Amino acid sequence: MSGSGTTASDDPLQTAVWRLRSRGCWTDAAALLAPRATSPALTVQRASLLVERCLFTGVGWADAEDALRAAEAAAGDDDERGAAACERGQLAYASTVLGVRDRADEARAALGRAAALLAPEAAGRPLLDFRRGLVAEHLADSAQAARAAYHRAHAGALAHGDTLLLSFTWRHLAALALRDGELAEARQGFTESLRIREELGYLIGTAPALAALADTEPEPEATRLRTEATRLFRLLGGVPTWLADQLAPPAPAA
Repeated sequence: MSGSGTTASDDPLQTAVWRLRSRGCWTDAAALLAPRATSPALTVQRASLLVERCLFTGVGWADAEDALRAAEAAAGDDDERGAAACERGQLAYASTVLGVRDRADEARAALGRAAALLAPEAAGRPLLDFRRGLVAEHLADSAQAARAAYHRAHAGALAHGDTLLLSFTWRHLAALALRDGELAEARQGFTESLRIREELGYLIGTAPALAALADTEPEPEATRLRTEATRLFRLLGGVPTWLADQLAPPAPAA
């Protein structure tokens, strides 16, 4: 239930931002970018961090809105406007899927605007495709449309070398496979997602990956994976908040 973005690079600033983001310190990561937020790209990146915080924690909506407005104001070309619209759509999606406020129409409109602005070969296109898949799956309940969007995002992430996004596309394609009873396919996708997140050090996304893989494994491996997911979830302060129900032990039989 997430989005993606850039990971660490040779840029010391980006390396520091990634380390904070990967541990769920979105506010601190955004603060590092604030002094350089005159750059449209960094303004959008700052907004994306605060939008991700909303999705993972369910708080910080006003900060994300302020950052988004700044990104929209700073955008100077279609790619920048498209990137800002993509983040606007993700924030509206998060608000809707977490039950904060129904903004489904806004999510669809913003992602549609992003699709009109971003060229087919644009670097931001795979992330947009992924987020349109999220809307199709979780707001429109259309598994077929979601699968097609995730496949486009997966191919685009491969083409652009966006490894983190691949961890999301693997995970969501696997979830659809599991829903269809394709256990082996689901296990492969969840395994790949977990492998990538562990290799990247994306700690905040590792507990969900462990819990998802547990749903495809027999005992005692399933319990081992859920125990590790629970340990990491608690270590990170109960984030992502929406994972709590999935990790809760089953209710005792009456």
